[in-house]
Amino acid sequence: MAWLMVVSAGLLEMVWSYSAKQANGWANLGWAAVTVLASLASFFLLTFALKSLPLGSAYAAWTGIGAVGSFIVGVVLLGEPLGFWRITSLVLVVAGVIGLRLTSAK
Repeated sequence: MAWLMVVSAGLLEMVWSYSAKQANGWANLGWAAVTVLASLASFFLLTFALKSLPLGSAYAAWTGIGAVGSFIVGVVLLGEPLGFWRITSLVLVVAGVIGLRLTSAK
């Protein structure tokens, strides 16, 4: 259950990063509200997951899911560039998260 909370929190990281971009520096208050709510929900879920998970593994997974997801959202929805070094860096992030998850005690 705790890992499900981490995954959900990571998905909410994608939501708040995209909505922060759409908020345009708080000029669009609707998107700004989504940013605040999604980030609070993400922190809430992570906090409860940390009650039973190792900090390093859970935090790495949370940020990794958010980073990879935000990268994909940027490429797909915002037309951001997709190049060799960006993909290589993304693969390294995923490898690191998987490695930490496989070696975590819980």
